Amino acid sequence: MLELIQNPFMQRALIAAVLVGITAPAIGIYLVQRRQALMGDGIGHVAMTGVGLGFLLSTNPVWMATLVSVVGAVVMELIRWYGRTRGDIALALLFYGGMAGGVMLINLSDAGSNANLTSYLFGSLASVSDSDVTAIVLLAAFVVLVTVGLRRQLFAVSQDEEFARVTGLPVRLLNLLVAITAAVTVTVAMRVVGLLLVSALMVVPVAAAQQITRSFKVTFALAVAIGTTVALSGTVTSYYRDVPPGATIVLMAIGAFLLLAVLATPLARRRARALQAAEEAEAACTLRVPEARDGRDEVRV
Repeated sequence: MLELIQNPFMQRALIAAVLVGITAPAIGIYLVQRRQALMGDGIGHVAMTGVGLGFLLSTNPVWMATLVSVVGAVVMELIRWYGRTRGDIALALLFYGGMAGGVMLINLSDAGSNANLTSYLFGSLASVSDSDVTAIVLLAAFVVLVTVGLRRQLFAVSQDEEFARVTGLPVRLLNLLVAITAAVTVTVAMRVVGLLLVSALMVVPVAAAQQITRSFKVTFALAVAIGTTVALSGTVTSYYRDVPPGATIVLMAIGAFLLLAVLATPLARRRARALQAAEEAEAACTLRVPEARDGRDEVRV
């Protein structure tokens, strides 16, 4: 274990894993509430064009992917607002075009190769550089600031847009902010989990937490705890077993989901029994109001 911590590239990988484990479920809970669980997958396809541009222009692929992902997320929201019946086709063109454009640009660049492409698609521990860590820390700070600082507003919009609009919240602006934050999260996670698997880390920990929780606050905290645990565990396992980190992290997250799903049934039965007992106790303690007595029933001495 000491060797693991002393290794410079593993230090960077562990820092990135912790930040990914926090940020992915933090924004994922709003996407699940909005029934947009696969949004992260679509943004991951678009981000490939940003990675390709980074290699082609000899700039940091993380920052370039962030820029392209944000633009793609804004376009996705505009399509959702105005796309109507042709919206699904437009989104498909955006997703597949982003992936194809990224592959093409990487192969046209001098520094790009299929090995580079694989590390961004599925994650790679050795590929996390000091500049990547700096970018990931700054982007993760933005994600945490938005998801925690605006949690009440984002929750209201995710639950019921019409009600949020009636209460005076800027619904479209908040929806746009969720999309941009999801795009930033994708670029935070792509070095560790990979662009093709980042959506799973946004969704699966949230789905796992929902098996045994009822309130938004508890679900949020448990989802982040699960995400951080599987990200760290998957990174360490990847180092010792020489397996892909992204696949390992996602499989561990699915394992956590299955475990909590098994535990959910007896917990639900226990809650039901406790609720029934509470209702019976309340009924037994309720004072019965006596019926009004007729004046003729009074006893006179």
